[in-house]
Amino acid sequence: MSDIIVLRQGLDIPVSGTPGLLVSKSMTPQTIAVEPSVRGLLPRLLVKEGDRVLCGSPVIADKKNPDILLTAPASGTVQEIVRGEKRKLLAVLIKTDDKQEYASFDTSDVKKALLASGLWTLIVQRPYGIMADPAVTPKGIFISSFSTAPLAADSAFTLGQEIASLQKGVDALASIAPVHLSLDGSKPDSPFSRLSGCTLHRFKGKHPAGNVGVQISHISPVLKGECVWTLSLQALAAIGRLFATGRLNLRRKIAVGGPAAIEPSYIEALPGTPMKELTAFWGGGTEGVRIISGDILTGKSVGTCGYLGRDDDQVTIIREGYDKELLGWINPLRFNQFSADRSYFSWLLPGHKWDMDTNLHGGPRPFLMNENYYKKVLPMDIYPVFLAKACLAGDIEKMEKFGIYEVLPEDLALCEFVDPSKNYIQDMIARGIDLMLKEMA
Repeated sequence: MSDIIVLRQGLDIPVSGTPGLLVSKSMTPQTIAVEPSVRGLLPRLLVKEGDRVLCGSPVIADKKNPDILLTAPASGTVQEIVRGEKRKLLAVLIKTDDKQEYASFDTSDVKKALLASGLWTLIVQRPYGIMADPAVTPKGIFISSFSTAPLAADSAFTLGQEIASLQKGVDALASIAPVHLSLDGSKPDSPFSRLSGCTLHRFKGKHPAGNVGVQISHISPVLKGECVWTLSLQALAAIGRLFATGRLNLRRKIAVGGPAAIEPSYIEALPGTPMKELTAFWGGGTEGVRIISGDILTGKSVGTCGYLGRDDDQVTIIREGYDKELLGWINPLRFNQFSADRSYFSWLLPGHKWDMDTNLHGGPRPFLMNENYYKKVLPMDIYPVFLAKACLAGDIEKMEKFGIYEVLPEDLALCEFVDPSKNYIQDMIARGIDLMLKEMA
């Protein structure tokens, strides 16, 4: 058994609306979307309206590397090409078949199979969080088998019965680079501890203990000139199914929860599923409700007209925070508000779940110049305030000095949550990464 790495810093956000461990609905929607929302991908359309596609048929290719493809998650007919400003490609909508048909893939070569099936785009390369480069060999491939994000899907429930597929995925990736799998140290009976052919690491602590970026910083930090690959457990299972059957199968269990969710539970669905298919979870009314593909800290607000993200296994439904409070922060009682630093007496209610909304309770103001305040929730050896300011200033030398190679915006999500200055720290880091990609390419 591997040693347990205990993380002392972090914060579990007690938000209400935890999904019950049951699948309330299984669906293949009438329309499904393929969105080119992969960082580093320059999309080139391969289909036109009216074309017939199989599950696994190529829909979009990368202009720089035509071997990298985005494929259809279901069979059907291309219904619409959705474009935005300056004809930017936003999505390809496919009207799905009642009976699904699948493309077949030769799995004798791992890289070629991953590229042809479109599963390559689920592999993320660090630093910068871009799509993995097939011409590069990483020093390691890192996977987290659990998530500590608010209302995260229970991976033992969603994938605990797919150990054979996960093992196939590990075996395939191990032929490219060493595979590192992180386990939840608080659950010694984790079903994923049975996986072989990879190095197991156990992490125990509050969020972000399940974040793969935090885990990498404690296992093998990314230095200048190095790169690692990461992917989700859902992506690993999809890779395993590909090598077991020769077909693309992206179906997964999705956790649907949040303070505004009605009867939170799990559904079986495909990436690209329209959010309007989940109307029953918020009652049909769209006013005052925010629909997020992902978790409340790092997910994308997609609204009722959006789609489930390609690598997401969670949908969060919360209320928009329009209300203003009398006295606000001056009132120390505030038993209806959660405070990470116990500013209100609500800390006297241990175990309570809060109906959180989007209200910032204030506006942006100068940074609180106290690194320790942010490092209480960040178990990484970096300086978050100095890094954020270096990103704002566009100072590449200081960005390198303060850890830009080790982080993605999601790694500092908790810093943004507890920030009394209400700064958009994740956006600052993203802008810094964009500058690094532009200047260091």
